[in-house]
Amino acid sequence: MSRRVVITGMGAVTPLGTGVEKFWEGIKANQIGYSFIDIFDTERTGVKIAGLVRDFDESAYYDVKGCFDKKEAKRMDTFVKYAVVAAHEAMEDAGTDFSDIDPYRAGVIVGSGIGGIDLTLSEYDKYLEKGPGRISPFYVPMMISNMAAGTISMKTGFRGANYDVTTACATGTNSVGEAFRKIKDGYLDVCIAGGTESARMEFTYGAFANMKALTKCDNLEKASIPFDKDRSGFVLGEGSGVLILEEYEHAKARGAKIYAEVAGYGATCDGYHMTSPMPSGEAAAMGMTLAMQEAGVTPAEISYINAHGTSTGLNDKYETAAIKLAFGDEAKNVKINSTKSMIGHLLGAAGAVEAIVTAKAVQEGFIHATVGLVNPDEACDLDYCKDGNIEQEVNAALSNSLGFGGHNATICIKKITD
Repeated sequence: MSRRVVITGMGAVTPLGTGVEKFWEGIKANQIGYSFIDIFDTERTGVKIAGLVRDFDESAYYDVKGCFDKKEAKRMDTFVKYAVVAAHEAMEDAGTDFSDIDPYRAGVIVGSGIGGIDLTLSEYDKYLEKGPGRISPFYVPMMISNMAAGTISMKTGFRGANYDVTTACATGTNSVGEAFRKIKDGYLDVCIAGGTESARMEFTYGAFANMKALTKCDNLEKASIPFDKDRSGFVLGEGSGVLILEEYEHAKARGAKIYAEVAGYGATCDGYHMTSPMPSGEAAAMGMTLAMQEAGVTPAEISYINAHGTSTGLNDKYETAAIKLAFGDEAKNVKINSTKSMIGHLLGAAGAVEAIVTAKAVQEGFIHATVGLVNPDEACDLDYCKDGNIEQEVNAALSNSLGFGGHNATICIKKITD
């Protein structure tokens, strides 16, 4: 069995705003969503800038059906709240509660890279100060990264496949890809898919900074500049992206608004290094190739790639090498950008939020600029949309994610055709 899979709903919580409309408006305006850190003293880490969600007011959702009340909110970590709100928006956007579908054929695959790490740290401090008897009885179910998917199921009544993909920075894209496969292969008819993350404590910033991954730049315009020779590390962000994936015939029969079609998925592993991508780009290239093959498209038919594009020294040049390997002579013709240039790196949520950007690019024929890119690295010699936004038809696009541990994930999103 092989069925078509389409995107019929989307929701987002991002440093550019809560809600897909606000987020997309910011993207089209090339706004910088990250800001100076004011939630802890930055002196010890040296990290000054982060992609924080600034407009999320949880109290606004207390009386919203499908979200959470005040009591529930106290028993949810922030990464779960973000996911629940993004999923609620996506369901509202889809225009149905899918009650006509067997609940065991409706699934949730929403991942998180590090789950409730902030809660772990705060509860550990409590343990050290007051002993094990004062650890919250809700600590475990609040902290575990699968709780975002589990809570969304409780809110929607979806009882099919439900799990948390955790593949570091590739989490969101792997989640969308796995949901796509569940529907394509006939195991589900609809699936809520995406990623979510929130890590706001000094400890987390210090950990990433000590491995030389984060920028210590104190200039907002130069902090996240993927593919630029002056790049100095990524900007750590937070948020959530959620998509409703639906079997095409069901979506068509109910007259659903369809953004685009998810047509291919490639998942590979470098098997090379804990943090560095494979220099040759071979495994990442294979992920792109597999996604294109499954989608039935050639490199010449791909108009656009939403790159992983972290603004780190190794990722950007090795991802460029991977694109060249996968695309051959066509690499010089494809438009490439990095959404992280505006929102930073949302870790487990990054791929899902970038899938939303890719779907909107296909739907509207709009490819955003890589903001802040001025002086491309000599090793990054492709078209990264340096000179501004581009309006052109996008019939097929790829979205890449490359995670620590060598995890590579690519999805192919196509314009919907009958």
